[in-house]
Amino acid sequence: MSQIAQGIGSAAGDPHQLLVDAVRDGGPGALAAALGDQAFLLRELALRPLALFVATDRGAPGFAEVVGRLHELRSAMDALEARAVVALADSLGLEKKAELMARAAQESDQLPPPKALLREASRSAAREVSMIIGRSPASAAHSLASQRRLVADMPEMFTALATAKVTSDVAHSASRSFSVLSPTHRADADRLLGQRLPALDAAGAEEWSAATAAAISQADPYGQKRRHLRAKRERHVTVRRAEHGMATVSARISGLDAAKIRKRLSLEAERLRAAGDRRGHQAIQADVLVDALVGQRQGSEPVTLDIGVIITDRALIHPGAGELAQIEGYGAAPVEVLREELRGALGAALIDQADEALGSDGPALRAVLRRLYTHPRTEELVAVEARARAFPPALARFIRWRDQICRGPFCDAAIRQCDHVRPHASGGPTSLDNAQGLCALCNDKERQTRSVTQVGDRTDGHAVEWTSHTGTRRVTRPPALAPSRPRPRIVRLDPAASAPPRRRPGRAARKRPPPADDPESRA
Repeated sequence: MSQIAQGIGSAAGDPHQLLVDAVRDGGPGALAAALGDQAFLLRELALRPLALFVATDRGAPGFAEVVGRLHELRSAMDALEARAVVALADSLGLEKKAELMARAAQESDQLPPPKALLREASRSAAREVSMIIGRSPASAAHSLASQRRLVADMPEMFTALATAKVTSDVAHSASRSFSVLSPTHRADADRLLGQRLPALDAAGAEEWSAATAAAISQADPYGQKRRHLRAKRERHVTVRRAEHGMATVSARISGLDAAKIRKRLSLEAERLRAAGDRRGHQAIQADVLVDALVGQRQGSEPVTLDIGVIITDRALIHPGAGELAQIEGYGAAPVEVLREELRGALGAALIDQADEALGSDGPALRAVLRRLYTHPRTEELVAVEARARAFPPALARFIRWRDQICRGPFCDAAIRQCDHVRPHASGGPTSLDNAQGLCALCNDKERQTRSVTQVGDRTDGHAVEWTSHTGTRRVTRPPALAPSRPRPRIVRLDPAASAPPRRRPGRAARKRPPPADDPESRA
């Protein structure tokens, strides 16, 4: 138990209020100590409950109360985290401002604009939170922006979150929807949504979305066109890896276009089902979408798509090796996803007349086989160096093959840029050993972190340590192409017993007849 809790236990009055006052007076350190006590209690009960969670025929009410209290605790923790993260960002902004003031000899005209300073502090805070709690930097940045809106401009929804009247998902969904509003309109929309909280007690996601949209429209009725144009500029397509070699493709487009696409796919699926196609309705829609984009249907124009696939010879030859392939821009996938497709393409590409073997579509369908080398211990790809600052195309592609996804801690974004671990301006070479693949956000690492350095030696593979401004350290490594194989065990033999043992004759040797001139054969 912390010293704060010990002092509270002996104090007179309401112990809960005394604890609150003591934590307020003690500052962030006291709050961290109190949270540490609670975390220890909950962790011990979760890992070593003994008879606490033994089910009985009369235990349901007690367990229901526990679940309810945990829900209240989680909501309060989410609200408390929002305030802590915003305070962390503001503190980093003040530190950055003080640093710039010192450099500029207290000349205020040398300072960056307040918005630029806030943006840089927010990115540093997002990196700190990302490295502490293990979320991607982009996710942490979006959460920080949402938390700042809740704390600064949305008192109704923030109070509802802290008191468990709404979940964290609902509160942050409303905050993201309110991001297009000015602070004044945001406060009005928050007030309107707060008035509807009793009626939304049992509402689902769709009803909450409709209520949020109605509050926005009432708070700023003349901004609909502006909001739509702003949202339209943010249209995008995302590809997320799913299980067992599958993926999910989603597109953020206008609602009207989405309705047309859904209707078109559904009608085509119904037509094919009526013609005797036995695939499921949803499966047909997915296949029709792929055919329309990639051109796989008969009669469609073939499309040249350069996709890197990395697969070990063991996986190709021995399906039972338990190894996975790596698809550029996707990640690990079962070998069976690629075996049949590679067998036909590579079989034609490896003969002398590849284009003739593949017909008129040879250039569009040809597969290129390259030999790559892996680290003997870590199974990472290893190779080459260049002298220029910019990474040559072949080396840049090799880096993307090796790293697969952004090397920033907890970041799973696609690689957009090849980065010098040791900056080129500081003498860092343009080489594979000094390179890492990063997304655009993580490539701003000099501003977001204290240091990013390569650690260990080559026997440990390519390890890069990221250190945040507050000292949190994380080490990232490229993914292994195959599971690590155990090293062979070395057995030291006694020299006196080093003679090889005599071999016992096999069954075939015992049945072999003796030579004709052997004396024993004539006996």
